[in-house]
Amino acid sequence: MPSLNITFTDEELHEVRAAAAAEGKSLKQFVHDLPLREQQRRQFARYAVSWGEQYREEFDAAFPDEVPQSAGQRGAEAA
Repeated sequence: MPSLNITFTDEELHEVRAAAAAEGKSLKQFVHDLPLREQQRRQFARYAVSWGEQYREEFDAAFPDEVPQSAGQRGAEAA
């Protein structure tokens, strides 16, 4: 099975060990899971953005006071 050596400073390693301990995982398991968790986080964020875009008009109609100002309006107020 492929493996990977990762170099950390003493401070970085201390922080990574603390994070692993906080999750009740071994250092090896914690570091192994990080890219998988990042992949899941990105997938969730992409879905959340697409969901927001899909329902933007409906939300804007239901909550007209919450509609963000256009960039042009913000610029006029700043001047």
